Amino acid sequence: MPKKIPMRQCVGCREMKPKKELIRVVRSPEGAVSLDFRGKLPGRGAYVCPSGECLKRARKAKALERAFSVPLPSEVWEGLDAQLREGEDT
Repeated sequence: MPKKIPMRQCVGCREMKPKKELIRVVRSPEGAVSLDFRGKLPGRGAYVCPSGECLKRARKAKALERAFSVPLPSEVWEGLDAQLREGEDT
């Protein structure tokens, strides 16, 4: 029997994709929002595709702010932008 692949929904394009293809943003129990590259940090997670279009849509619609019920610090957006650029270089 094949192993089940965990699927998550991108907050930008709203498409279901395999969890490993998405970037996880997490809000810790203390309320701090950060990027989670390994997918192991405790807290509420939201996922974004590693594409510029999805990131723009998520930012414009304030999808991550809505998912976490807190305003996102600019460092998180900068980290997502950097992660996106890093993925395009490879």
